[in-house]
Amino acid sequence: MLMSILNTISRWAIPALLLLIPLWGMLRKVPVYEAFVEGAEEGFSTAVKVIPFLVGMLVAISVFRASGALDVISQACEPLLVRVGAPSEVLPLAFMRPFSGNGVLGMATELMKTFGPDSFIGRLASTMQGTTDTTFFVLTVYFGSVGVVRYKYAVFTGLLADITGLLASIYICNVLFR
Repeated sequence: MLMSILNTISRWAIPALLLLIPLWGMLRKVPVYEAFVEGAEEGFSTAVKVIPFLVGMLVAISVFRASGALDVISQACEPLLVRVGAPSEVLPLAFMRPFSGNGVLGMATELMKTFGPDSFIGRLASTMQGTTDTTFFVLTVYFGSVGVVRYKYAVFTGLLADITGLLASIYICNVLFR
């Protein structure tokens, strides 16, 4: 019974919001369509400003992977992470997580194709995928688009969150799935 109610709520949540938000705006005498067009225009100009930062980030990620630096770093850190319960197969995913969400999604997909989604590696990859955001992508694209130039503490905090998410993923998966 509860699952049926939750399924119904989740099925109708977004359509209800798409109806209620414009209705609320109309009731408050907000020119809804004009506000939407103005917001879309701002979004488009922001997207145009973001493109150079996005291209730079994607090129840097490609160079990092193609140079073999990812493999070198993974091999250097393998003994430490294996010691805390992470299989070596997920190390590249752990190191790419702060850089590229799409790259990590591709890596996680490959791990699941190879080992299966219900394997320990598949579950760990899925858990790692959902723990943190892409720190350097956020800093590069979002901070760059609004002109933030002093982001030393944001880098530190983001990387600390990435490490915490990695260790929490390893711990939780070892407790629940081993």
